[in-house]
Amino acid sequence: MSEILVTDEGFQQLKEELNALKTIDRTAISERIRIARGFGDLSENSEYDEAKNAQALLEARIQILEDQLKRVRIIDKDQISTNEVSVGTLVVLSEIVDGVETEPVAYRIVSAVEGNGIENTITSNSPVGRALLGRRTGDLVLVKAPKEDISFKIVSISI
Repeated sequence: MSEILVTDEGFQQLKEELNALKTIDRTAISERIRIARGFGDLSENSEYDEAKNAQALLEARIQILEDQLKRVRIIDKDQISTNEVSVGTLVVLSEIVDGVETEPVAYRIVSAVEGNGIENTITSNSPVGRALLGRRTGDLVLVKAPKEDISFKIVSISI
């Protein structure tokens, strides 16, 4: 069982999501199932089938989160090095387009379990994240992309 590196914020988000799924979402789906049972014959009841499918997806997500939380190792910000890009660092990047650097933008490097579409984050297992890990300030990084490759310059690394 491999450990999952997460920031303290990411750990809190995982716990909050799990709590919401177990309390709010479970209650809502139970109510959907209860109402759908009242529509009659369960063998031909699409509302009941949909609610049961939603329940199965919810329970699967709960199991995933519980497993992830068992394997979490919270990154101690005092132990993060700003010498190179790693999970937990804040990296400022300039994209290089036709040889010209764009306006720098800051991104937090997070683990895959923290990614949830949070603005200005890059997951460590994404193509950009994998290309950045271990790189240093001033490095030029080429990311292979399906349509066209993307070049970045690492402007700075901080916590």
